[in-house]
Amino acid sequence: MLRQLTVCTFLCLCAATARSQSSATAPFQPTSENKSPAPGPATAGMVWIPGGEFSMGSDAKDESLCEQPGVTRDAQPVHRVYVDGFWMDRHEVTNEEFAAFVAATGYRTIAEIAPTKEEFPTAPPENLVAGSTVFTPTEKPVKLDNYFQWWRYEVGACWKHPEGPKSDIRGKDKYPVVQIAYPDAAAYAKWAGKRLPTEAEWEFAARGGRAGEPYTWGRELKPGGRWMANTHQGMFPVNDSGDDGFPGLAPVLSFPPNPYGLFDMGGNAWEWVSDWYRPDTYARRKLLGTIERNPTGPSAPYDPTEPTEKKRVHRGGSFLCSVQYCTRYLVGSRGKGEEKTASNHVGFRCVKPAR
Repeated sequence: MLRQLTVCTFLCLCAATARSQSSATAPFQPTSENKSPAPGPATAGMVWIPGGEFSMGSDAKDESLCEQPGVTRDAQPVHRVYVDGFWMDRHEVTNEEFAAFVAATGYRTIAEIAPTKEEFPTAPPENLVAGSTVFTPTEKPVKLDNYFQWWRYEVGACWKHPEGPKSDIRGKDKYPVVQIAYPDAAAYAKWAGKRLPTEAEWEFAARGGRAGEPYTWGRELKPGGRWMANTHQGMFPVNDSGDDGFPGLAPVLSFPPNPYGLFDMGGNAWEWVSDWYRPDTYARRKLLGTIERNPTGPSAPYDPTEPTEKKRVHRGGSFLCSVQYCTRYLVGSRGKGEEKTASNHVGFRCVKPAR
């Protein structure tokens, strides 16, 4: 299957529309943070995440309330996990930072390289062209049961041209880099002396020491009437009204940080984490009856909806997440993506172990 046909693997699928009444009650238990101080001075551009034991996952009360129900169950049940402390990028990796990596290494992203006949032996030659997937608004409201209505494969789309050859990133140095596949993110992280976070590390950091609150910033979607993340307003997928100030991606640091000083842990761009995706990961972990320490996810991927695709977990949601279709800016929810598939709403950030 060509990369353009794996679009469903990274979609902002519908999740729960969490209400302000959500609370840190059972099954969530308080987070127990490690008390040890950061090991030395701060790493440039990163913040110290103390680690500790916390309740990971999504409450059944946050199950889908939009037009595509049932997809948040892969974030259940809530279970206890422990992670060691680590450093984490305070914001998503930017165009400027990724450009420095490319300039130093000559790296070419997957979206810039044409698929080969060896990869896709049955594909006609005219389809073996470099490009990637791009969100395209529909002209009028549509049923939300066919994502091909608002995604297209665009020849020439890549991190330098996120929406195709006629687009570019001039003047957008501080925007998150997108059109990044998992191997691209991993290559950058290795060059930077870092790595991609595990799913457990990412969620511990996103929760900011709090337990069971639906958003990285607390319990209310719009405290005091203020938008706290770059998400989709208006009629999805027709138009993003930009009520939050940004119809589309936003520069990093545009919204308030969470209690650990991390920006855009909800919305803006989806973020790759290192775990393979399985919908039953949390159920299997819960069955162990123990508190797993520093989990790294399953040993192999499996998605029953596309069993041949090798998928990794996405976290955080994106600027396309809408209460009508996708609310995966909920801190406990999960996304998924075929590891060689990129799009114009998927990026990443890195972590660095304490030693």
